[in-house]
Amino acid sequence: MTRPMAVPRPVSRPVPGPVLRTGRRRPLAWRSWELAGAAFVQVAAVAALRPGAVGLAVGIGYALAAWGVLEFAFRGRRALGPADHVTLARVVLAGCVAALVAERLVHGGPVAVLVALAAAALVLDGVDGQVARRTGTSSGLGARFDMEADALLILVLSVQVATVTGPWALAIGTMRYAFVAAAWAAPWLRAPLPPSFARKAVAVVQGVVLTAAASGAVPFAWALVAAALALLAWSFGRDVLALGLRHRRERGVRGARRARVLDPVAR
Repeated sequence: MTRPMAVPRPVSRPVPGPVLRTGRRRPLAWRSWELAGAAFVQVAAVAALRPGAVGLAVGIGYALAAWGVLEFAFRGRRALGPADHVTLARVVLAGCVAALVAERLVHGGPVAVLVALAAAALVLDGVDGQVARRTGTSSGLGARFDMEADALLILVLSVQVATVTGPWALAIGTMRYAFVAAAWAAPWLRAPLPPSFARKAVAVVQGVVLTAAASGAVPFAWALVAAALALLAWSFGRDVLALGLRHRRERGVRGARRARVLDPVAR
């Protein structure tokens, strides 16, 4: 008597369920909450300074503009990194300085608080880079965020210093943005530049000199500002020359696309 052939039974496999994660994961919109919180702190800080109607309007407008620009710039990030939070604090301080400078242009007033806030922002400039390196969160976007925060503070300070030394001091604050505008017309200016200690040192000198000159307590402030402007022009001129020579060697940048908002440039 033959035994019937055994029919293979299907092996039941467990249906994969949701994977449990041991760590807490921030929601996708956490970045938006962080930036919105910074905008709220910005408005509250400006209101606490009581700069007047003009300063308050500038502070609120600055907070809204910074919120929108940063939301667009960090749209691919789930959350900001530790160093980004330090840089964001510098952006808030720069907004407070902008509000105080705007009010002084209209009604005058003391500069002690303005200078103190600018000095705090300069101190934090040396912190965010160290935080990024120690936490292993360095990135190109974070470095550019740091650079733009520097440029914004220098622009605001140059407006204040222009009331002391003359309108020519505005060249310090606008040189970076003139370079960015030129990069729209000349895409080869977007080419990357090698790291330079001299470039970083020149940027630090601009902030220190402008903060000192803004206080009104430094003798011959115009001479210091003029020297800082000459140093900045040398730094930009050196980089533009290097980029121009590279462009001539390569005979144009292949695949250059149309410039967009927040397009990275060399400096």
